[in-house]
Order: sequence, then C-alpha cells, then structure tokens
Amino acid sequence: MTADPTHSNRLAKRTLLLAAAAMGFAQTVLFAILAPLGREVGLVEVQIGAIISSSSLTLFLVSPLWGRASDNWGRRRILLIGLFGYSLGTVMFAGVFQAALLGFLIPVTALTLLIVTRVANAIVMAAVAPSANAYMADITTVADRIKGMGAIGAATNIGSILGPAIGGLLASISLLTPLYFSVFLTLAAAVLTLYALPELPKKTVISKPLKLKYTDPRILPLVIAGVFLFMGFAIVQQTIAFRFQDVLGLDGTQTAKIVGLSLMFSAAAALFVQLLVIPRLHVRPFVLLRISMPIMMIAFVIMALSETQMLYIISMCILGLGMGLAGPGFMAGASVAVSSEEQGAVAGIAGACGPLGFTVGPLLGTYLYSINGALPYWFAFTCYLLLFFFTLKFSDKK
Repeated sequence: MTADPTHSNRLAKRTLLLAAAAMGFAQTVLFAILAPLGREVGLVEVQIGAIISSSSLTLFLVSPLWGRASDNWGRRRILLIGLFGYSLGTVMFAGVFQAALLGFLIPVTALTLLIVTRVANAIVMAAVAPSANAYMADITTVADRIKGMGAIGAATNIGSILGPAIGGLLASISLLTPLYFSVFLTLAAAVLTLYALPELPKKTVISKPLKLKYTDPRILPLVIAGVFLFMGFAIVQQTIAFRFQDVLGLDGTQTAKIVGLSLMFSAAAALFVQLLVIPRLHVRPFVLLRISMPIMMIAFVIMALSETQMLYIISMCILGLGMGLAGPGFMAGASVAVSSEEQGAVAGIAGACGPLGFTVGPLLGTYLYSINGALPYWFAFTCYLLLFFFTLKFSDKK
C-alpha cells in the first residue's frame, strides 16, 4: 500500500516548520545575550561584532556547497547534519563563554576560541537553511512558492517570538542559560526530523545541470538586493543591544531582557505580515522587496533619533513589518527564477546572501557605533534608500 502523498507533504511541512521555529529561537536568543555576554568577559564592541562576522563569512562560503549537496545527497540528510551539528557546536560555543566567565580564559584567548568554535558551528549550521528551503520548494508548486517560503519565515518568527520571551526569563538564572536551552530545542528538532520527515524520491537527472553562479542574470538583481537587505538588518541586530545598554544605563541582565523584548515584538510584527498580509497580496516577489524598503527606513530614523525604551521598541516593530515582507519576497524570487533541478543550488546561494550581509554588517555596525551611537542607523538608512531605487530599476520575472 503506497503512502498518501498529500499526507506526506503535510507531515513534511509541519516538520520543516518546527525545525525552522527551533532555529529561530536559537538565533534570537544568541543575538539578545551576545552583547552583554561579550562585555561580561572583557570584549569590546568590535570584537563582539567579529564573532558574528566570522561565522557569517563561513555561512556565506559554505551555504552554496550544502545547497548543491542537498541536490545530490538528499534534503533530509543535509538538514539532519545541520541540526545535529548546530546543537553540538552551540554546546562548544557556550562552553568557551562559561570558561571565560569563570576566569579560566583571558579576553584575547576567549575571543580566539569563541571565533573558532562559532566558525566550526557555522560550517554545519549552514546546511539547515538551503536544505529546508529546497525541501519546501520540492513539495510546493510555483504558484504556492511564496506561501511556502512565507510559512518557513513565519515559523522562524514564531521561534523568534518565543526565544526572547523565554530567554528573558532564563537570563535571570544566568546569561548562558538561554543558550543551553536553545541546544535542547534544536536537538529535539533534529530528532523529530530524523523520525518524522519523509525522504523525498531522488529526481532522475538526464544531464548534469550547470553550476549556478551568483552572477547568473536570472538571480543577480536578487543577490545584490539580498546582500544589502541583510547587511542593514545585521547592523541593527548587532548594535541595538549596545544602544539599549548605553542610552538607558542598563546592566547585562537588564539589557538581555529588554533586547529580548524588542526582538520578540519585532518578530511578532513580521509574523503578522507573513500570516495575514502576504497570503492576501498577489504581487511578484521583487515587489515585496520594493514595498518593504520605505517601511524599514522609517525604523532606522527612529532608532537614530530616539532616546526612550518605548520608541526603540516601536522602531523594532516597524523593522519587523518590513522584514516580514522582504524575507519571503527575496527567497521566493530566487526560487521561481530558476528551474526545478536548480532548487538546491539557488537555495544555497540565496541562503548565502544573509551570511554575507551579516559578515559585513556586524563589523561595520560596531565600528560606526564606536564613533557615534546613531551613526549605524543613518548608514543603514542610506543603504536602504539606494536599495529602494535599485528595486525600482529592476523587476523580477514571472
């Protein structure tokens, strides 16, 4: 008796969404606690930014390889490597922080080991996004692609909502407790994937497809837009904790709590867009990018000018609304631009745009922050203004 393909697809989507939610939780918790944790062990802003930048550069270099590997080895196998590897790597990363907090490591040694463990973690973590997105592309039609990518984005944002909410409570125990709890969730997602995610039948390839390049004219405009999109977002995400701590005069635990709260509201705003707005919009993917730019520019202006907790949280909500539109638009635009045989490759390239933006953004943002606390947000505003005019010039193909 053959399995019902509709039931299998439903089970696969649920498993993918739960895995995406677990990763969203883990990533949001890290960004909420990394800045105060770094300062606790004696690191300065640029050094803390270097931790994220080094791992993001690794993701940029490795994501396309995992995307192509998912074409050859299967989406499920690559996803499992990513989830189990992320869990193990995060334990190692947290262990270095724990040793530094206990006084066993001087700051320069802690920084070196944090970068090494984070890069090692990123090598396997890079397998998650391209395999999950390619799997979703395999089980959705072209017409439903935006909804499928939007669902992954929505699941990630659900995790991003729960992450700061639960992480803020766990930070009262210690700043590292949220990180250890995130390991439990990603490991649970890995076990669920192992037992619940169906293996897709391998497609028969008549001829070996050409290697997809970043400069492929079908996806080049989206690649450029994606890198700048995520660079601006990375600047905010890496500096907002410093902004909260310095302007509002908070300690490390208080900073983790308020940053977690702001990230929670930002993710909730993005989730609102992805669940209630995008399904009702019948526009092409590149149009979603175009609509999102002015929304996020407003958020940057508020971040640069305001000095109150409420205005910072409002700006993060506005930023979430914009990213809720931009993320699915970017991923779906890349997916529909290429053939079905290139879904793993394009998912790897699209997945690498975020890490490239996060390679430049944290270092640039923390450097600008060391000059002036408002400068990173004015710079992000300028980048998005240029990006908006770029999206007016280029339009995605049907």
